[in-house]
Amino acid sequence: AQIVLDTAVARARGTAPGTEVSGELIPGEPLVVLATRARGADLVVVGSRGTGAFGALVVGSVAVHLAAHAECPVLVVRGREEPDGPVVLAVDGSPDSDAAVDFAFAEARARGAELVAVHAWAPSTGPADLTPLFRSAEDVHTEAGRVLDAALARAAARHPGTKAEPRLLRGSPREVLLEESEGAQLVVMGARGRGGFAGLLLGSVSQALLHHARCPVAVVRNTAG
Repeated sequence: AQIVLDTAVARARGTAPGTEVSGELIPGEPLVVLATRARGADLVVVGSRGTGAFGALVVGSVAVHLAAHAECPVLVVRGREEPDGPVVLAVDGSPDSDAAVDFAFAEARARGAELVAVHAWAPSTGPADLTPLFRSAEDVHTEAGRVLDAALARAAARHPGTKAEPRLLRGSPREVLLEESEGAQLVVMGARGRGGFAGLLLGSVSQALLHHARCPVAVVRNTAG
């Protein structure tokens, strides 16, 4: 374990010579230790899969647990990061999405990267999708545009030096974001969106991106209040 830690510290120092790096070997269950250390942290970074017994898993239990429970943003390194690609921000107007917006703007500025803000929409298909019935595709499209514009307007006031390219795309959020992750250096999204069940700590779209995105994924939770 000490060799693994020392190797990681040496690699981090070699990657970012101007950054202070320290190592700490802590006995305990990884889920508990990392969740505890996440309190008060700016960011927790983990790989998509660890060295556990279930090698066939696409994403590890530690990554999923932290994305669902950590009190700070969690960056799960997976897929292929494109250094010249954009930071892709998923916007849906939820409280967690609002927190993700600020994180993405700051991340794009720090990386000197293009920021692409994506809102996916699809016409109502009836009771199964929990949207009001009898709404036309035009109405849904218009409302989606309002959600995206409002989120970016709020962010622009807080991040005046960073601009985002808005993309209003028709399709399921899962499929749209998976496609947008191709060629990106990072996808940023809230832990839970506006749909689904209130008791869930991690939304289905977030889980899909953790499992299948083609680049690293940052999951952000709104911890205000």
